[in-house]
Amino acid sequence: MRNLTLLTDLYQLTMINGYFEKNIHEDVVVFDMFFRKNACNGGYTIVCGIDQFVEYIKNINFSDEDLKYLKSLNLFSDKFLTFLKDFKFTGDIYSVEEGTIMFPNEPILTVKAPLYQAQLIETALLTIVNFQSLIATKASRVCFAAQGDPVFEFGLRRAQGPDAGTYGARAAMIGGCNATANVLAGKLFDVPVVGTQAHSWVQKFDTELEAFEAYADIYPDKCLLLIDTYNVLNSGLPNAIKVFKNLREKGHKPLGIRLDSGDLHYLSKECKKALEEEGFTDISITASNDLDEHTISNLKSEGAAINSWGVGTKLITSADSPSLGGVYKLAASFNGDKIEPKIKLSEDPEKINNPGYKKVIRIYNEDNKAEADLIMLHDEKIDESKPLTVFHPVYTWKSKVFNNYTVKELHKPLFINGKCMYEHKPVMKIRDYVQNELNTLWDEYRRFSNPQTYKVDLSKDLWDLKNNMIDSKNFYNKSS
Repeated sequence: MRNLTLLTDLYQLTMINGYFEKNIHEDVVVFDMFFRKNACNGGYTIVCGIDQFVEYIKNINFSDEDLKYLKSLNLFSDKFLTFLKDFKFTGDIYSVEEGTIMFPNEPILTVKAPLYQAQLIETALLTIVNFQSLIATKASRVCFAAQGDPVFEFGLRRAQGPDAGTYGARAAMIGGCNATANVLAGKLFDVPVVGTQAHSWVQKFDTELEAFEAYADIYPDKCLLLIDTYNVLNSGLPNAIKVFKNLREKGHKPLGIRLDSGDLHYLSKECKKALEEEGFTDISITASNDLDEHTISNLKSEGAAINSWGVGTKLITSADSPSLGGVYKLAASFNGDKIEPKIKLSEDPEKINNPGYKKVIRIYNEDNKAEADLIMLHDEKIDESKPLTVFHPVYTWKSKVFNNYTVKELHKPLFINGKCMYEHKPVMKIRDYVQNELNTLWDEYRRFSNPQTYKVDLSKDLWDLKNNMIDSKNFYNKSS
C-alpha cells in the first residue's frame, strides 16, 4: 500500500494548523460519513472500499519529503510541521461491514478521534468509499438485470486512470460480477479473470477462418470466438461453426461466441438457431458493446438468446450517474465525558445533518426481510421482546409498529484507540455477503424505475434532540 497521507485537500491542513495554533487540536470529536442520495438514482447503495480505507489509516505517515513539500508552501510553522512528523491515528472508527446495503442519511462510518486526526482523513475516506460504493452498486444493478447470467467486467481501458480501473474492478466483483478482464485486479484481489481475442487478432490473419483455427489450435478447451469482425451471419458464424465441429471431432468442447456490435437481439437469436441445428445446444453466447442494466434488461425482456454479458464503459464509469455524493460532517464534540451534539442548518432540509454520537440498527421481519432502519443515539437500547414503534422523521404521523422482529446493529469497530480491529476478507467472500444482503431486500427497492423508498427513521430521542437544536439555532425565524 503506497503512502496516501497527502491525498487530501489543502484546507484540511490549514484547518488542522488553525486548530493547533488555537490549542484545540486534541479536542475529541465525532464525524459521520453518509450520503444524501442513493448511487445510480436507485433504491439502495452498496458500501465498498472499507478495506482500502483501513490500509490508508494504518499507513498514515508524513515522510521527510512530505514535510519538505509542506514547508515550501509557506503556510505552516516549523513547530506545526514537527508536530505532523509524529502523526499517528489514535482514535476510534466504527463502520458497517464492507458490502452492506445502506440508504440515504445513515452513517456509513463514524470517527471518534482528536480533532486534527478526524479532520485529516476526510478527503481520502470520501474519495475511496464514494467511488468504490458507486461502482459496486452499478455492478449489482447490471447483475440484477442479467437475471443470473454471468457478468464480466470489461472496463479497464475506459476507466478514469489505473486506480479507477483496478479498484473499480474490485468493486464490480463485490457488486456481483463473475470475473474481470483486468489482470492486475485478478492478481491483487484473487478474483477470476477472463478474456479471449480482439478484432485485431482476426484482422491480422489472411482470413477469418484462419484466425479462428489458429486460436482454436492454441486454446482448444477455452475456445470462445469473436464473430463480428466482418459479417456475423455470412462470415463469422459459419466460420465459427466449422472450427467448433473440428474441435468436437477431436474431443474438445467449444465455449462459445461473442457479439460486440449490431442488433444483439436479432443476431443472438439467429446464432443460437444455427448453432443448435449443428448440435451445439449449450454453447455460450456472450454480448458486449456499451451495455448497462437498462440495455440488458431490454434485451432480456425481448427474448435475446444471450446468456453472458461483458460490461465495460458504462459500468466502470457509472456513465448515467457518475458520482456518489458522500459527505463527512461533524456530529459531536466531547467536553470531558460529556457529549456536545453539533448540527449544520441549511435552507435545504436535506443538508441538515443528524447530530450526536449515533449508531444504526436494521429491523428484520420473521422472514429475514429488511423492513426499516433506525438511526439512534449510541447508548440507546432495543428490547426485542417488546413492540417497537418507528415513525417518519418528517411526516411523523406515518408510523409502524413491529411485533415479531429482530434487530442488528450495523456498525462494527475498525479501530479502537488507534488499534486496528478490522479483519481482512477476500473479495469473493465480500461478494457472497453482498448477495445475502440483497436477498433481504424486497424487489421493490431494486427496480430501476421509481424504486420504493426504504424506511430510514430516527429514534424518538434522536428526533427530539435534532428538532430542539433546530429550534434553538433557527435564526431565520428570529427577529433582528
